[in-house]
Amino acid sequence: MGNIDHRQLGNKLNLFHQQDEGPGMVFWHPRGWELYRVVEDYIRRRMRGAGFREVRTPQLLARSLWERSGHWDKFQAAMYSVNGSQDEARDEAHESQPYCLKPMSCPCHVQIFNQRIRSYRDLPIRYSEFGACHRDEPSGSLEGLKRTRAFTQDDAHVFCTEDQVKAELGQFCDLLRVVYADLGFSTFRVQLATRPEQRAGDDAVWDRAEEALAKAAVSAGLTFDVRPGEGAFYGPKLEFHLTDSRDRSWQCGTIQLDFVLPDRLDASFVSFENEHVRPVMIHHAVLGSMERFIAMLLEHHEGWLPLWLAPDQVTVATVSDASAAYGQRVMDLLDEAGLRAVFDDRPERLERKIVDAREQRIPVFITVGARDQRDETVSLRFRDGTQDTFPIHEGVAHLRERGRTPAKAR
Repeated sequence: MGNIDHRQLGNKLNLFHQQDEGPGMVFWHPRGWELYRVVEDYIRRRMRGAGFREVRTPQLLARSLWERSGHWDKFQAAMYSVNGSQDEARDEAHESQPYCLKPMSCPCHVQIFNQRIRSYRDLPIRYSEFGACHRDEPSGSLEGLKRTRAFTQDDAHVFCTEDQVKAELGQFCDLLRVVYADLGFSTFRVQLATRPEQRAGDDAVWDRAEEALAKAAVSAGLTFDVRPGEGAFYGPKLEFHLTDSRDRSWQCGTIQLDFVLPDRLDASFVSFENEHVRPVMIHHAVLGSMERFIAMLLEHHEGWLPLWLAPDQVTVATVSDASAAYGQRVMDLLDEAGLRAVFDDRPERLERKIVDAREQRIPVFITVGARDQRDETVSLRFRDGTQDTFPIHEGVAHLRERGRTPAKAR
C-alpha cells in the first residue's frame, strides 16, 4: 500500500467532498454513495445471517435520556445540544425541553428492549442499526472520512445472560474475521481497553466485565495488547485496528461488555426462577464508522476496489457510432444481471476511453464494435490487462459470477 490519501482519491474518483460550511461532514457524490450503499448492503446481509434484526431509532432525543444513561455526565463535551423552538407561541414546557443529537445508539436500543416483558427464553436478543451519529470532535482532529463530526455506525447490541456472553463474543469475532477478509484485510491488531478514570459502576462490576472480555478474546484465538484506562465509561472493550497508507493505526471494529447501562436504564428479563434480572449488554460494531472504513478501503486498495465493491464495475465502450445500439443492448443485459455499468459512447478514440476508465478505477472494460455486433460477442478487458471474448450472454454471466457479493456467495 503506497502513501495514498483517500481525500485525493475521493476527489479524483468523484466520490465525495467536504467544505467549510459543513466541517467534519461529508457530501457524497453519486459514485461515492453507490460505494457506501454496496458496503452497507453487504454488512446488512452479514448481520442478518448472524441473527440480528435491524432497527431504526431517532437522531434527536431529550437530554433527560442521556442524563439517565450517563452519557451527559461523561460524554457531554462531545455532544451537540439543541434547545428547541424559539417560537414564543409554543408552550413553556416544550421550550424548556433540551435535546441532544445522539453520539451513539446504545440507549435507544435499550428503549426498544424495554417495550416488552422479556423472558430468559427470549435471550439473546440482537438488534443492529446503521445509526446516524454526531460528535463534536475538535477541529484540529478532523481528517477526511477518518475522523468526522457526522458519521454512520454499524451499531449492534446483544441482550443476553452471563452464560451466553462467551458464545456471543465468539460469534462476533468469527463474523469480524470473515468481513475483514472479504473486504481485503487479512491482518488487524486487537487491543483490550480497560476501565477509564471517569466511569460508571463499581470496581466489582468492572472486574467481572474485564475478566469476561479477556477470557472470551483468548477463547476466540485473539492476541491482544492492553490499553489501560481507554475503555468506555460503561464497560471495557476490544478494539480492532487497521493501518492506513501512512502506517497509522485506526480503531474500526469494537466490542464492549456492559453491566452498567442495563442497570441505569432499568432493563430486565424474567429469569427461570421468575425473578427480574438485569441482562448483560454487548455493544459491537464490525466496521465502526462507515465513513472511516471506506477511507481505509480506498487507501488499502489504492482505489482499485474488488469487482463486487466497485461503484462502477464495468465500462461499455463503443468503437464507433454504428455500434451504439448494440452497446445499449449490452448495457441492458448487464443491468438485468445486477451489474453496475457506465456507457461510454463519446466520439473519442478507443484508447482514450480505456485510459479514462482506468483513471476512474473501473475494473472491467467491454469493447463493442462491428465484429462484436455481427457475432453477438463482448470483448472483456480486465484490470491486469488480460482480455477475453465471450458470446454476449456468457460474458454477462461470467461477470455476474465474478462480481458476486461474498455474503451472497457463501
